[in-house]
Parts: sequence; C-alpha cells; structure tokens
Amino acid sequence: MPMTDSEQAAGTPPPVAAYGTWPSPISAASVARARGRFGFPTIRGGNLWWLEGRADEGGRTALVHQAADGTRRVLLPAPWSLRTRVHEYGGQSFLPIPAGGPDGGWDVLFVHGPDQRMYRYRESDPDHPLPLTPEPPEPAALRYADFVLAPGGSEVWCVRERHEEGKVTRSIAAVPLDGSAAAGPDGVRDLVSGSDFFASPVPSPDGRHLAWVSWDHPRMPWDGCELWVAPLGGGASTGEARMLMGGPAEAVLAPLWRDAGNLYVLSDRANWWNLYQAGLDGTPPRPVLLADEEFGSPLWQLGSRPFELLSDGRLAVVHGRGDMRLAVLDPASGELTDVVTSYITCAPSLSADGTMIAAIAGAPDRFDALLRVDAATGAVEEFPADTSGLPDRAYLPVPRQAELAGVNGRTVHVVILPPANPDVTPPPGQAPPYIVFAHGGPTSRYGVRLELERAFFTSRGIGVIAVNYGGSCGFGRAYRERLRGQWGVVDVEDAMAAARALADAGEADPARLAIRGGSAGGWTALAAVTTGAAGGPVFAAAASYFGVTDLRTFAAQTHDFESRYLDGLIGPLPECDELYRERSPLGHVTRATCPILLLQGADDPVVPFRQSESFAAELAARGIPHAFLMFEGEAHGFRRTDTTIAALEAELSFYGRILGFDPPGITPVELITPAPQRSGAP
Repeated sequence: MPMTDSEQAAGTPPPVAAYGTWPSPISAASVARARGRFGFPTIRGGNLWWLEGRADEGGRTALVHQAADGTRRVLLPAPWSLRTRVHEYGGQSFLPIPAGGPDGGWDVLFVHGPDQRMYRYRESDPDHPLPLTPEPPEPAALRYADFVLAPGGSEVWCVRERHEEGKVTRSIAAVPLDGSAAAGPDGVRDLVSGSDFFASPVPSPDGRHLAWVSWDHPRMPWDGCELWVAPLGGGASTGEARMLMGGPAEAVLAPLWRDAGNLYVLSDRANWWNLYQAGLDGTPPRPVLLADEEFGSPLWQLGSRPFELLSDGRLAVVHGRGDMRLAVLDPASGELTDVVTSYITCAPSLSADGTMIAAIAGAPDRFDALLRVDAATGAVEEFPADTSGLPDRAYLPVPRQAELAGVNGRTVHVVILPPANPDVTPPPGQAPPYIVFAHGGPTSRYGVRLELERAFFTSRGIGVIAVNYGGSCGFGRAYRERLRGQWGVVDVEDAMAAARALADAGEADPARLAIRGGSAGGWTALAAVTTGAAGGPVFAAAASYFGVTDLRTFAAQTHDFESRYLDGLIGPLPECDELYRERSPLGHVTRATCPILLLQGADDPVVPFRQSESFAAELAARGIPHAFLMFEGEAHGFRRTDTTIAALEAELSFYGRILGFDPPGITPVELITPAPQRSGAP
C-alpha cells in the first residue's frame, strides 16, 4: 500500500512486495481511455482539426476542431464516427475544404465508419451532413480515402475501393462536393485505374498534371511501388502516364509538388527513405538530402504526410533512426534544423499551412500532445492531451534503448522498460519476470513514447522488453528485408535472443519470461512457443491478440491488401506449401508447449476468428492449459473500453497463474486444462 506522509518524511523504505503484486494506479480502464488521443492533425487558416478515439463511446472516432482563438469543440456527435476502411487499415478520413459564401469558413468532408459513405459537414447546417457518395449495394462495399481538393475546388479526388461480385478493385476517383453523386454510382467518375493499388493522388499547382503512387500484387508498398504522373485533360488522366521513380525493389512515398514541373518524393533506393526531387523534364531524380536515417515509414494507412512544403520553400519533415523528430529542412542548402520542444518524438503525420506546422509529439513520461509550430519564428505551442488519467511519473517506466546481439551476430534493436513503482521495495536477491512485446505489421516499430499499456505491467513489477526484430521499420530497408522469406524465423530468433540477453545479464528471471503480441506480433509469440521452440524453451507463457496461427488459411481468407503478403514473408503458393505448414503454429502444439492466452475479435476481417478458434481446439486436444476470449463487435484491433479492460485484466491474471504471483484486484482468468490427448500426439 502507498507510503504515509510520516513514513516518507522519516525516510522509511516502502514495504517489500513480490513482483507482479505491486499496487498500481494504472488500471485497465485508464489504458483504454488513453488510446487514440490524437490522429491526423490538419491545419488550415489558423484552424486545427484532428481525430480522437473515444473508447468510452463505443469505440467511435470523433472529429475535433480548434479555432484560431483556441476554442475547441467536437464537430459531430455520436453516433457519427470517422473511419475509412480502404485496405482495412484506412487512414485519414477527413479533409477541411473552403465553405464558400461571403463569410468564408471551413466545411469538412469525411467518411462515416459504419456505412463508408463520404459526407460534407457544413457550418451552415451542422446537424445535417450532406451525403456526397451513393449508398453501396452491399454494406461498406464502396470505400474512400486519401483526399485532395481538385483544381477548381468543385470536386475531391481520392482513392476509391469497390467490393463487387467477390472482387476488389481500386481507382483514383473524382467526387463532386455538391452532393450530386449521392443518388447513384454514375456520379463518381474514375480518373486513373488499371493497378491493384493507389495512393497519394496530388494535382500539380497549375492543375495540368496528376501524380500518384501505385503498385500491384504480390508486392506490398514497402517492397516496391512506382511514382506516376499524367497530364490532365477534361479533369481526367489522358492516358499518357509515365513513371518517374520506383520499381519492384524501390519503395516511393508521399509525392508532393515543389512547383508545376517538379515533385519531392521519398525513396529507399539508397537503403533509407530519403528525400529526392523528380522533374517532368526527363532529368534523373536527384537527392535533396542523403542521410542514414528514415524520413518516412511503411504505407499501412493512406493520407499520412511525413513531410510538407512550407510557403518559404523549406520542408517540414520527420527524421530519425527508430524514433523520429520534427525538423525543418532547407532543400537549397541541405540544412536540417530540429524543432525544439519538450517532447522528444514525432509521428510521421504532418500538416502545414504557410509557415505553420501541425504535428503529434510524444515523450516517455506524458501523453501525446498536438504541436503547432511557426517555422518562420521557431515558436512552438503545445496542446497536451487530457492528463486526468496520467499517473505520477514515478509509476512510469524509464525506457532504455539498446542494441543486443542476436543469432549469427545480428543486431537486434530493443526498448527495455524495467519495473517502476515508488510504493514498494522489490524482493531482495530476485530478478523480475519480463514480457517480450512483439509488435505487429510485422513492419511496425516500438519507441520510447509513453504507451500506458506497457506501464500497466511495469508498475506492477513486471518488466517489458519491446523488440524491434528484423523486419521492423525505422532502421533502413536492409533491416526490413531481413524478414524476407524468414517470417517465423528471424522475428522469433530475435525475440528469443532479447529475452535470453536480459536473463543472462541478471535483469530478468529466466524461469518467468513471457511473450505477447498482436496480429503479426501474435504470430511471433505463438511461433516462439511452437515452431521456434526447437532452440530450447525460453518462454513460460504466451499471449496472442488476434494472431495468425495457420498460414495457408490466412492466405486464402484474409482481405485483399494482404492476400499476397506472404509471398514475400514466406514464399509463393503452391510452391512453398510445405514451408507454410512447417512455419505455422497450428499443427505444432506438443505436450511441452507452454500455456497460452488467445484474445480475438469476432468480426476481424484481417485475421478471421477461426485462426484462434482452430488453435484453441488444438491446445485442448494436446492438454495444454489455455484460455480463449472472443469479443463480439470487435475487429482487428480492439476499440471499446469494456473489451480493453477485459483483455488486459485477463492477460495480467493469466501471467499471474503461470508465473506464480497473485495480482490484487484482478478477477482470475479461467484456464481450460483438459486432459492430454493419448494418441496421435508426440
């Protein structure tokens, strides 16, 4: 229990408490409330807009507006929820546009999550958003993302995704802003088509050309994609498109017009996502700045801007190895100047207007903040998130970035977060249990910014090591490509090596190591205790949030965006069918497999629930203690407060049951402990 004032004054040490049992002010409910505080900041004319996740409002995403005078309000009440499902991962789902009329002002076009239609929020009639796109023939069959105002201002151009007759097709399409296309599909017209995927449509300043990024199966956009440009005639591409950059082994990102004849674009042709200038005059692209650090990140969501053009010709950028920082780049001199702020990381989603920049910043000891930066003066305004759920900093872990030695001398990037709690003294002579966090993607990355989910465990005496295994972004293309053909091998080896390194250093109890992850991280966790266990058991427990368990059914059943992802991560089918079987956790549970917790959304379109259901059945058949929690109404990534609470408390209780501690105030999770199968099992 917390120390009294007299104890603190007398210097009395806090009581000794077993790891995992420390009383913590960080509840599962506070973790749920802290999620999704800021997303996709946008600045226009002194106004700021952004998205906020509202877990306590059924998981909806709200649109917040802050006027130039600082007045802040939510523009659309529940049940309106802004979310696009293009590629299932979506992206920016709104765009401020001039309202027109004598008073000026701003309207906002947006996509409503439940029906995926595009609407126009009008200041003149805020209670009745105007539908801009038709009702789809099937629920969510017509989807829109990656918006840009067309030359002339009467249309918005965007990526349109159509689900028709069992097929998915995409194009760059034009949507009128007057609502005339809402009555039927003929009102929305295609500008560019013919590729499997599109992103980043941007018209030139003179309205004469359209640039975009596209790619085709089986590539993912971080494997290879192309920058295209075509002249515009009659508001559509004339068909004379030509490729300026990119290819099967070069990933280009976020084209932005410098002027009517030149574009800025990110390319990883020299290993790192650096800035280049590409012209329409046929001259080869030239680097703006070459540096051994990233200026962008994988294109999982559409609409993010990792760099923006300022009115004085400079560029607002993010850059770094691992974590990123906000900076201003002068393309003429190559001078890169970091923006000075009390926050130390920056999300790769920027907006700029004139010399004003909007960004999301993070730090290890506080919630994210919205930044408004005047690049002309260097002035920075910080708008922190609501801090009502933020505990005293003494309960937060102090992250430590490290490079550990992996298999065959490979470097493994990790973030180590030791247990921290001012109200207790750790047991003398004991090392704490540790959980390996395996991220999703698998191209994602862990950093040092505060994630209250990690502090939920560390404040209770359970350490966390967040592993950026080979395949993670932030460390160059070569590091990402360590996972090519090696998913389930390199990621597992790196996770195991990180855990062993902590145990060998005496920082972690080798008998009380666990691993957990979501999506691709769930796969890594399950592979580490099934197919990867041949190198010797490392983990005593594993938790999977909607993780892949069977590669063959995943390839057959997942959504279109990732339907050929395994070609690069494992190998193409049917040639590699046996490798798919060998790598899959399903089919490799033995009586020596450790206890496992499975958490799954019933409506998951990315990793269908039968992945977890089939694996749970195999655990039961082998007599492995396990728990399987299915959450109705949840998809890929939990959004609701009650789901987050139930999942986190079940996970903590699960670790307590297996690793030998009794977390106070947590209802024990019910483990299924069937008798082992007596035949047909090793």
